[in-house]
Amino acid sequence: MQPTEASSLRGDLSLADLLSVAGVATEDVLLVRHTYSADGLTGPQDATVENVLTYTRIQSVRQSKIPRDPPAVWLNFVADGKRRSRFLVAYENRGEVLAERTEVKRYFDLHPSDVLVSLRNRLVIEWSNDTINWAKAGGKAAQMPVVEIADPARVPFPGFDNVLITHDELVAVVEDSRYAEWRTALAAVQGVYLVADTSSGELYVGKADGTERLLGRWSAYARDGHGGNVALRELAEVDVTHRRHFLFSILRVFGPTATTAEVDAAEAHYKRAFLTRQYGLNRN
Repeated sequence: MQPTEASSLRGDLSLADLLSVAGVATEDVLLVRHTYSADGLTGPQDATVENVLTYTRIQSVRQSKIPRDPPAVWLNFVADGKRRSRFLVAYENRGEVLAERTEVKRYFDLHPSDVLVSLRNRLVIEWSNDTINWAKAGGKAAQMPVVEIADPARVPFPGFDNVLITHDELVAVVEDSRYAEWRTALAAVQGVYLVADTSSGELYVGKADGTERLLGRWSAYARDGHGGNVALRELAEVDVTHRRHFLFSILRVFGPTATTAEVDAAEAHYKRAFLTRQYGLNRN
């Protein structure tokens, strides 16, 4: 077969192509482009799933570029130099919370979504020329070329004493290839750990012993947010997203040959020290 003089075939990849592969219709999508600023997201350290949600859910009544009845999926990007826009996170929009509305602000019920989750912080697209228009209908995705899909960057293990992670980060530790060093370290030790509820200040002391090790125990929290603990399950029954308030850290580690009695004694010590039975989230 001889090639024609002018072929219509192109090898370009657009954001719309990625959405199509993911099974997401562009008409169900809103594209949002953030820029770092002193009165908003101040820098990369602020670009967490929780912070971006808190910032994005609040919109102006009169001057917002968000439509009156926005679609169900919000894809959030951040300026990454000129028109480059790096994908941060997707949210499911369950509608405006009318009870929170004021004369100048409206609030949306947003929840983290798994749409394009494997491309968080890796996907870079090129925004349209009018970057001042920071919110776009999903139909514009066809005009936004993909300029980069970066390899996942390895995240070095910081040492047991320096582990302090959110539930979202815990899920990444358990599932994401970037955290292979973390999984190796956590799978090697037994230990006593702390779960802090940042919404109330309450603490939970737990243990990982025997063959379960810290990785096995924390994998349960990654799956369901409560790990089978009574008080944490009660919080989940009230609000399944309450896990977003949890911070996980390690109080003490034991080698694989440590006895169950040693681990139990350390756990009991920290429960007494932190008063977690009287004022925290431990029920035994």
